[in-house]
Amino acid sequence: MLDLHLHSYYSDGTMSPEELVLHAKKSGISSIAITDHDGIGGLLEGQEAGRRHGLDVISGIELSAEDEEDKCYMHILGYCIDHENETLKNEIIKIRKMRVERNEKLLAALREIGCKLTKEDLQLREGQDYVGKPTFALALMKKGYISSPKEAFKEGRFMRSDVVRRVHREKISVKKAIDLIKGAGGVPVLAHPMKITYRAKEAGEVFFEKLEQQLIKLKKWGLEGLECYYSEHTLNETKRLVQLANKHSLKITAGSDFHGIGFGKSIGGFLIDENFDEHRIIMEIKSKN
Repeated sequence: MLDLHLHSYYSDGTMSPEELVLHAKKSGISSIAITDHDGIGGLLEGQEAGRRHGLDVISGIELSAEDEEDKCYMHILGYCIDHENETLKNEIIKIRKMRVERNEKLLAALREIGCKLTKEDLQLREGQDYVGKPTFALALMKKGYISSPKEAFKEGRFMRSDVVRRVHREKISVKKAIDLIKGAGGVPVLAHPMKITYRAKEAGEVFFEKLEQQLIKLKKWGLEGLECYYSEHTLNETKRLVQLANKHSLKITAGSDFHGIGFGKSIGGFLIDENFDEHRIIMEIKSKN
């Protein structure tokens, strides 16, 4: 088995890279990718742990991006990146600055609905330099507002309350995200496509039609893959996405989006169909176009 979408505590996961490696191995996984949000700080540590414990660890990243023309938000995964690439490292610094500004607005929004969190409450470990929405969920649990991180993301509550959902951060363009990944020698992949957020909400066949047009444009910009197998996809959604990937000659990937125990997802926790081929997935991700 494999899981190419995992987050460590170098972004908004709860486990160190080595803990992720050990947890994956215990779960029967043989290949993983650490894809921290807007960061590459845990990649060396993860790959060293993989060598020690006999697990294949692929270097990765997940970038939040916006297509202003089509009025939508999406995440782009990058695989097999060079974590020493200076352009990527410099852009990460800028992206993280925008995240800090967003987090200050989130704190104010939470205070508005009665949650008295401080910046200090968001520091969950020594040396932490990243705060994402799951970090807020962990802080809310620590302060006693909720009993599990997953509870913070229930419709209408805390991180999904109207006042909090109005807070957005400036994002890089999708084209720039793809260019950054390719410039670092990586393979750009559209993450969890069913979660693309269009400002005009779409559903059903209209969504898939819009998604296909989006994929055509993204492929022109250099997109190489589609995350078809994902923890929140139904089997029917997965089959439709596999068909789209094959139709447009995109590499197929699979991942759980695991952030740690307590968030409702497990390593390797995605539905597979009769066409699932883990060896082909790994081979294609590691091959450069």
